[in-house]
Amino acid sequence: MNANDNIKIDELTKPYFVWFEDNWVHDNVLHQHEKGQLVYVESGFQYITIEERIYLLPQNHAAWIPSRAIHKTNSHSEKIKLMIMFADTDRQNSFYDEVNVFSVPPVLREMIKYAEKWSKQQKSNKDEVVFLKALFNELPHFVEHSLKLHICLPKDKRLEKVIEYLHHHYNTEIKIEDLGELALVSVRSLERIFKKETGLTLSKYQQMLRIIKSLELLSSGNFTISETAYKVGYKSVQAYTRSFQAVMQFRPTDFMKNINLGSEKRIY
Repeated sequence: MNANDNIKIDELTKPYFVWFEDNWVHDNVLHQHEKGQLVYVESGFQYITIEERIYLLPQNHAAWIPSRAIHKTNSHSEKIKLMIMFADTDRQNSFYDEVNVFSVPPVLREMIKYAEKWSKQQKSNKDEVVFLKALFNELPHFVEHSLKLHICLPKDKRLEKVIEYLHHHYNTEIKIEDLGELALVSVRSLERIFKKETGLTLSKYQQMLRIIKSLELLSSGNFTISETAYKVGYKSVQAYTRSFQAVMQFRPTDFMKNINLGSEKRIY
């Protein structure tokens, strides 16, 4: 957690705990909690590894991490505003047993921001309990369409160099024959092993990397859609838009509006 605090979440007896940081600092160590947790990115972006999958949380997105799920934080933007809310959840509802990454609707956003007033309070508060119980009871209804913003980390050692290469060269044209040489297997074997380990073909994996990286760039507010398209390897804005919509089910312009970058930001 935050290196500047010594709050031990699993020793807290209260059912809910709110933790807000204006500039969050992580220790990047795999860990787990008895409580489930809602991670909300108010500004900036955050990568999280949960059960061997890497997820991206852009600005104004949240992730639900189930109880006891092994996770850690990865790289993030230089300055990030983050709210984490821990909760004892309803074990009868299967929603709380699954990872969910989703865009935060206005009502939930306001509820999360209101809860900031209880940040780091370790003593139980009746009003806090009533309010957060209502928030977490409604959470499954807020998450109508969870995003599939994740990529799997393969366990097969033969894919280590392939994955490393893909992550460093996602924005270039990649020849599968070169990847086969890295893995010391035939192209056919590589395709089979890769799909089995990640659930994606090599081309789909590269597409996911490009879209995830583009979300990071757009969330920073430093790049337009067209600049982002070329930075992640697309030869036209149209090609990027088609790929983005295929993965996200909405357009880059919709994403820009959703994260509230403001009318002063250029879109094109």
